[in-house]
Amino acid sequence: MRHLRGAVLLVVASIWLAGCAGHRSRPSHAGGTSGTRSTSGARRGHVDDAFHDDIRRDQDSRYRDRSDSVPTGNPLDVSKLVEPTPHWEPRSAYGNKSPYTVLGHTYRVLPSARGYVERGIASFYGNKFHGYKTSSLENYDMYQFSAAHKTLPLPSYARVTNLANGKSVIVRINDRGPFHANRLIDLSYAAAVKIGIWPKGTGMVEVRAIDPAHPDDAPPPVAATAPPAGEPRGANPVPVAGASPSIYLQVGAFSDATNAERLAQRLRAANLGQVQVLQLQSNGQSIRRVRVGPLPDAERADEVARRIEAMGLPAPQVAVD
Repeated sequence: MRHLRGAVLLVVASIWLAGCAGHRSRPSHAGGTSGTRSTSGARRGHVDDAFHDDIRRDQDSRYRDRSDSVPTGNPLDVSKLVEPTPHWEPRSAYGNKSPYTVLGHTYRVLPSARGYVERGIASFYGNKFHGYKTSSLENYDMYQFSAAHKTLPLPSYARVTNLANGKSVIVRINDRGPFHANRLIDLSYAAAVKIGIWPKGTGMVEVRAIDPAHPDDAPPPVAATAPPAGEPRGANPVPVAGASPSIYLQVGAFSDATNAERLAQRLRAANLGQVQVLQLQSNGQSIRRVRVGPLPDAERADEVARRIEAMGLPAPQVAVD
């Protein structure tokens, strides 16, 4: 099912506005590919510098393609692509405004990428946006290892690991998004292929920021088992047995046990799936988190989230553990 992704409007010069990637939909595919190939310079490993992106136009009319797609033909050979080497870069003049608001939600850009680690659902974007400007006003190239994130500084670097198979890739974050409520990061087409998010379209990932100024502080990578006999180490890592992650939707957090149980009973009556009330300590206070799950995949999480909001409850937060 297609899902909505939003656009960040940026001040360019003093009054021009630019969006990062429009109201994006997950690339359509049938057997891995479908839809029309973009004519916006979408040649493998190339962005046409002569292609003109009019960033003054609104998102509904800015892009040549109406829906997203992935390249047709032979699958991308990511083994020939080089991952970016993290190094210090000054903050982009565009895309780092904080706070900023998209689709009614306000986000604050982190002062630094240092120490950032989060798990959630990844999606990716392809042909429709290839050659168009990102939030940092760089050209989006779906054949480079890049990504869009809501709060990490632009540019910054992160290692993204597919929690289902242990494959990972270093990406350079130069765009804002995705603004679908249940998505953590939007990967370039190349990055999605590299870690197996393509062709399904979504997957559970861990995002670990890399701070080039403090490389020794980088958190360790996701644990993986040794490769099968005869297979090069790191070629196809797989997660530790029994460590397969699951998706949960957190609907509320309460200090009062009665309020937590009241919400849990309401959710159970709606037949949304298993409902949990988890008790934990935060700053010396007992907190009870009410969540639904485990859920099998992002599509089911989207469906349950919509039903929760239709009940008049706040949009739930995704948790992957």
